[in-house]
Amino acid sequence: MNTHKLSISLPQQQYEFIEHYQAEHHYKTRSEVIKEALYLLQQAQLEACYRHATQELDNDFETTASDGLDENETW
Repeated sequence: MNTHKLSISLPQQQYEFIEHYQAEHHYKTRSEVIKEALYLLQQAQLEACYRHATQELDNDFETTASDGLDENETW
């Protein structure tokens, strides 16, 4: 796996959170904590995209679900 070094600046509160989280959850490095946080952000964004896509499909299905059928007609 290719890795890249990145230098970031954080407010004291976020730095202390990372330090505490690292110790509490037995991560070896702060980088592992940050990678986990980024993974969770990516998952949240992906889930939002799936929800949006599903909503579009649901709306399209509702529009076409009764094509060709009278109001009280069923199969």
